[in-house]
Amino acid sequence: MNQLQLPVPSSDALEASQALCQHIAETIDAHGGWISFADFMRLAMYTPALGYYSGGATKFGGAGDFVTAPEISPFFGATVAATLAHVLDEIGQKSASVLEVGAGTGQLAAQILQELERRNALPLHYAILELSGQLRERQRQTLLTLVPHLIARVQWLDALPEDFVGIMLGNEVLDAMPCELVQLADGQWQQRGVILGEHGFALQNRPIQSAQLAAACEPLPTIANYTSEIHLEAQGFIAALGQSLLRGMILLIDYGFPQREYYHPERSMGTLIGHYRHHTIHDPFFYPGLTDITCHIDFTAMYTAAEASGLSLEGYTTQASYLLDAGILDFAQQLPTTSIDYMKSAAAIQKLTTHAEMGEIFKVIAFSKGLTGDTAPGLCGRDRSGEL
Repeated sequence: MNQLQLPVPSSDALEASQALCQHIAETIDAHGGWISFADFMRLAMYTPALGYYSGGATKFGGAGDFVTAPEISPFFGATVAATLAHVLDEIGQKSASVLEVGAGTGQLAAQILQELERRNALPLHYAILELSGQLRERQRQTLLTLVPHLIARVQWLDALPEDFVGIMLGNEVLDAMPCELVQLADGQWQQRGVILGEHGFALQNRPIQSAQLAAACEPLPTIANYTSEIHLEAQGFIAALGQSLLRGMILLIDYGFPQREYYHPERSMGTLIGHYRHHTIHDPFFYPGLTDITCHIDFTAMYTAAEASGLSLEGYTTQASYLLDAGILDFAQQLPTTSIDYMKSAAAIQKLTTHAEMGEIFKVIAFSKGLTGDTAPGLCGRDRSGEL
């Protein structure tokens, strides 16, 4: 769609975006006229009160920019709860908690708590690591509406806890983390950054100074002007989770590929995209603060970071395999097959599991520390760990 046909922001939203642009421009000036793309993305997404995730714009659902799995079907969270219940049972519910990172609207938390209660498997606490005050309040309201009697078990955190015991959960968290952009130009890998151009923000390459970033470019195809993303911050996040986890599981759901598929020669422009009011945007500078900037995940890099942090790989599979193995169809089968709810649920499950929708592009990866029991539901299906 031509960007001229896209929905126009409200005057308040446009004013907030302009204020963010001014803040980013001042930051670029303060850093000598150039900042890395990762720094630009961090400012655009997380600047207090103005960034995409820290401002007041609606992000999720029909009125937002994209729809996540918990908004598609309540059975998504109920199915994830099957994995969690298995791990909680091995550890012991009285000493184990669930920690969800970036809980969005709170729908996933509510769905999980409802199902764990039904299974008589509620954890000691359900913690949410959420830095956005606006999203915290939305999560609180969702939980008060759907599971008011369980709200006392929920606590919000500002940082990862020490010696955590239980399950760490992240649904579409990694893709929201700032990524570095690199490009093979003039025969060498260069870091892409942001400058103030004649018509606003613009990309400009500079030689790579970081040894870590240079090493991460080694698997990429040596094709002139090949451009892609490097997930250094997401790798650091995995390492931080590993350091925080004393015993339990880390369960991450996101869209992406193993490394050899991610850095395919034909994927020469990378995967960086924006989401604005349910439209795909290919300009990372489109309405900063109002447009979600995201990229797919290199799951091989996540696995490497986890292994270096002392974590064991529990499984890697597609979302379709995970949900089907964990029993999502069982929830639908409890509904009368002639009911409208059944038909809506069947359509939602199809969207979550079919190859043409979310079933193949979304992956589930799980790591553990100190677990010795049987493989958890969801991870007993088609294992694709050999692709990492």
